[in-house]
Amino acid sequence: MDLEALTVESEGTVYVDREDTERGSEGPFYAVYTTEAATDRWGYFCSSCESVDNAMDTMGRIVCNECPNVRKPEEWDAAHE
Repeated sequence: MDLEALTVESEGTVYVDREDTERGSEGPFYAVYTTEAATDRWGYFCSSCESVDNAMDTMGRIVCNECPNVRKPEEWDAAHE
């Protein structure tokens, strides 16, 4: 596994795995880990705007806070709207 080191102001160095992806509306989200061994998931890297400023809700929706990139929730129910 070849991870890309990325410096994040609040965290220091984190590691982006460009093979571990989640589909987004504007581009993929890549998994980000705190260790080079990819043992501790830290969050996601938005490929659309190259930001790690995003959030995931309890249904698995990922929303980038810097651009309109969104991953649809894993589970969806009309009652949630």
